[in-house]
Amino acid sequence: MDIFDDIKTTFKEGSVLTRLIYINIGVFLLLKIVGVLFFLSGRSLPITGWLSVPSDLSTLALRPWTIITYMFLHEGFIHLLFNILGLYWFGKLFLYHFEGSKLLSVYILGGIAGAFLYVLAYNIFPVFQSVHGLLLGASASIFAILVATAFYDPNREIMIPLIGTFPLKYVTIFYVLLSVIGISTSNPGGNIAHLGGAIWGWFYINRLGKGQDIGAGVSKIIDGIASAFKPKSKMKVTFKQEAPRDDHEYNKLKHVQQEEINRILEKIAKSGYDSLSKSEKDILFQQGKK
Repeated sequence: MDIFDDIKTTFKEGSVLTRLIYINIGVFLLLKIVGVLFFLSGRSLPITGWLSVPSDLSTLALRPWTIITYMFLHEGFIHLLFNILGLYWFGKLFLYHFEGSKLLSVYILGGIAGAFLYVLAYNIFPVFQSVHGLLLGASASIFAILVATAFYDPNREIMIPLIGTFPLKYVTIFYVLLSVIGISTSNPGGNIAHLGGAIWGWFYINRLGKGQDIGAGVSKIIDGIASAFKPKSKMKVTFKQEAPRDDHEYNKLKHVQQEEINRILEKIAKSGYDSLSKSEKDILFQQGKK
């Protein structure tokens, strides 16, 4: 069907944000469909428990993969809807300033930070001593993206429907305070995880401002995994740039090259040398040889 071809093409050619949204929706639909099959067969579906982060340390030791899988897992449609909307809105704001690889690393590491704080809190605070909880959802990752963007561009104004326009820093403070207050309500684990993601978002931007991209390793690992599944082409294609035909074309080419060098230098000033892609580093290397 054309719809499946369209989804496949959009996922393949889309941004990291698009792929994250597709994965969250796809996991939700897959588990719901499998759940229907289990229901019709008269059995229960225990997979949610196997993909969510348990608060019990001994159980977590047997399910270490849950610190990753939980951030793509949602229980109900409303839960999924609000997280997808938050991921889209705040992810778009993040991508105004940074490339997709940074968005992916903040999402993954922010989710891990949320899971860490959740497990830590459930094992040190007396109120949770007799509680065996499960954590699931993308909220901690979304909080990491939101806080990272707010610390980088605090005065960016955003429109909240039916309310008005506010600087991003105030919206972020409101959501963080809401999570702090929410710890004593019906969802303490989720709100604690939000704070873990928020802390990571702040820490990431803080280190990035000092020239250290602490999430670069995650992007390299994921790129390595993805490249292992890509079919390798046996055809080698090379291109040779033709010489400029006249002075006008030569000057135009030099202007374009200089603009690219200026863009790369500006990127280094903002995010450090490690934030450059391989092609950008190659351009600087070639420029240094001239």
